[in-house]
Formats: sequence, C-alpha cells, structure tokens
Amino acid sequence: MDKKSVAILCSGGPAPGINTVVCSIAKVFRKAGYRVIGINYGTETLFTDHVDTVDIDFNLIDHYFNRGGSFLKMSRYKPKDSEFKPDFFIKNNVKLLVTIGGDDTASTANRITKYLNEKNLPVRNIHVPKTIDNDLPLPKALPTFGYQSAQNEGVRIATTIYEDARTSGNWFVVSSMGREAGHLAFDIGVACHYPMIIIPEMFKKVEITFDRIIKMMISSILKRKKYTQTQKLDMDYGAIMISEGVFHFMSDKEIVSSGIKFSFDEHGHPELGNISKAHIFNVLLNEELKKLDGKVKCREKINLKVKCRPTELGYELRCCPPCAFDLKYCTLLGFGVKELFDRGFSGCIVVCNNDGTVSPLYLKDIEDPETGKIKPRLVDIGTDNYKMMFENLHYINKDDYKWFSKNLDEDPQLYDIKHILNEK
Repeated sequence: MDKKSVAILCSGGPAPGINTVVCSIAKVFRKAGYRVIGINYGTETLFTDHVDTVDIDFNLIDHYFNRGGSFLKMSRYKPKDSEFKPDFFIKNNVKLLVTIGGDDTASTANRITKYLNEKNLPVRNIHVPKTIDNDLPLPKALPTFGYQSAQNEGVRIATTIYEDARTSGNWFVVSSMGREAGHLAFDIGVACHYPMIIIPEMFKKVEITFDRIIKMMISSILKRKKYTQTQKLDMDYGAIMISEGVFHFMSDKEIVSSGIKFSFDEHGHPELGNISKAHIFNVLLNEELKKLDGKVKCREKINLKVKCRPTELGYELRCCPPCAFDLKYCTLLGFGVKELFDRGFSGCIVVCNNDGTVSPLYLKDIEDPETGKIKPRLVDIGTDNYKMMFENLHYINKDDYKWFSKNLDEDPQLYDIKHILNEK
C-alpha cells in the first residue's frame, strides 16, 4: 500500500500565518513518517480528476515558514455535495484532510466530514481557524489566526492616516475589511484613538441606512468643531473608521439608492467588490456636508467646508508578514492538528487555549441547524470595553444641543448618536 499521507488545503482569502500553519503541520507529520500533500486552489480541484498538488518537503517548510501570503494557491470555490467523490483520498491513502480557512471553509469542511462518514472512508478532517475578520466562534474570545497581524498592519497604516489628518487639517474616511463583523474596524479604531468608529453591531435596535451612518460621521466632525471653537483646541481634523460589514446588513434597494454607480452580478445584486467602500461613504459625506453648510447661521464661527479623503484598509492587510503572536500561535495550531489527530479527533476545529492546551471544537456544535453553515462571531456590544469605547467617541449629545442650535438651523437631535441608534 502507498505511504500514508496528510492533505492540506487553504480556502477563502489570504491571512498572515497560513504558511506557518502549513509548514508546522508538514513538519510534525513528516517527522512521523507521513507524506504531506498540499492542494492548490482548495476544493476547486480536490474533487476533480486533475487535483493540483505539491509535495511539501523540508526545503519548502524552511523557505516559507515565516513568510506572508500562501505558497498554496487559494480559491473561494464552494463545491456542491453532488461533486464530492473519494478518488483523491483513496488514490493517495489520505488519512487526514486539513482545511484552513474561515467560516465558509469551515462550513464546507463540515459537509466534507459528513460525506466521509457516510462513505465509511478512513479519512479524518481537522479545520484550522483562519481569517483576518476574527469572526469564527472560538471559545473564550480566542482570535482566529492572522487577525493580530492584520490588526497590527492596520494600526500602522491608520496611525499614519491620522497623522496626515492632523498635519493637513483634513478628515479621512477609513473603511476596513470585516465582511459582516466589525472586529477589525473596532480594534484598529480604538488603538488609533479615532474619534468615530462605526461597526454593524452598533445598529442592534435600528436598521442600517446610509442616512444614519452619514449623520454619525457628521456628528463627530461637529463635535470636534465645537472643541475647536469653545475650548480653543486645535481639533478641527480627524478620521472615521467604518467597517465594510455595514453593507452586509443593507438591502440592495438601500445600496442602489445611494446614487453611486454600481455594476451588477448575474443575480442583479450590486457588485460591492468593484468599488471602494470608503469612496462611497466619502462621496455621501461630502454631499451631506454641503447641504448642512447651507444651514450655518454664522460662517465666522463655524465652517462646514471640510476636506474629506477616502482610504481603504483591505488587501494591504492580508499578505503582510505574520507578527510574533501569529508566528507562535500558528506554530502551535499546526502542532495541535497532529495532537488532535493522534487522539482520534475528526470533524472539528483545532483550538489552542491560552493555557497552552489543545482541544477540539466540533463543527456540528457550532453550525446553524437550518443551513448547516457556521454562525459568525460578531462584536459583543455588551462588554465593558465596547461601552467604554462608545462613551469616549466624539459625537453630539444633549450637552451640545445649545451650542448646535446657536450655529446651525437644524435639529441637533438628528446628529445625536444615541438618538440615531435608539440608545437610552
């Protein structure tokens, strides 16, 4: 019989630390006498007659261990259950399939596990939680790998942007990746002391609309203008951090009504990936500021001719070199895969706990019973750190109403964030 083997595939988007995980898995399994097969393009080729593979040897391990990106090519392809077949596993005597990815890949891994069990194939599956979005439901708030590195790189860029705002007297609208969760935008914004942070989880009691978002942005601009005018502080500049996840909860009608020109996919949905999210918000912000400028009572006291510039924190974060945290974390995750395999586990996510122990998190325990998909982990707005952050943002509140009414012919309540979000 052919030598026992382990197959590894990566799906979804890149994240810092992928190479570290793959190389760590290869290192421990090769030491145990296994052949280690890397699969290019994920599940796009796995169930075809021409699986694109690479044998992972020590030279590859040593060369790629601490590099960003992924030497295994990636794909977002999601195979249908009808595409599953056992040929690759049988031909290569595969004993373990390691899937590396986020919630979509975890959901696919869950289906593959069920298929392998139904066919009584002696192939186990262990999933490694990868995503810069940090939205896999790991226990005890453990991060997904790649998140810390992406956050570090995001903070580096966002800090430079804020210094530009201070230097030039401008405002910047910064949009961060995050799909439907706001972890990345929240943590980068807090770390950089941004005066306004907007994430989808904030809108728990109201519908997410462009109008609400733009008024929150303007609320921060006005608050800083008040500080500048009444306290003689040089604060007439700033930056706003907003998660692209807000789009996930908007209807197509709301998105199209923005007036931004979109291309559309074959299902008639606006293709958000073809346009900068920061650009969308910046255009709408400038339009609303022009309208509000017409309601200024005394231009010598307040000027709403604000220069706003859009900046995207997106693909720049995905392939940066992994930070020290992720280099160690990803190494432990790779070794943890071997540990769980030796203990007979399958159909699970490998979890490396803060105390150094390794444990399984079964995919079946975190799936949506109706869809079979893995439920994403969102920012918990009930925590103390969120509440402290929210209270210390710069926005119009009741204490500012008198100042607001002296300067603008508009209802100040419309720009009070607690009123906008229906918070008490």
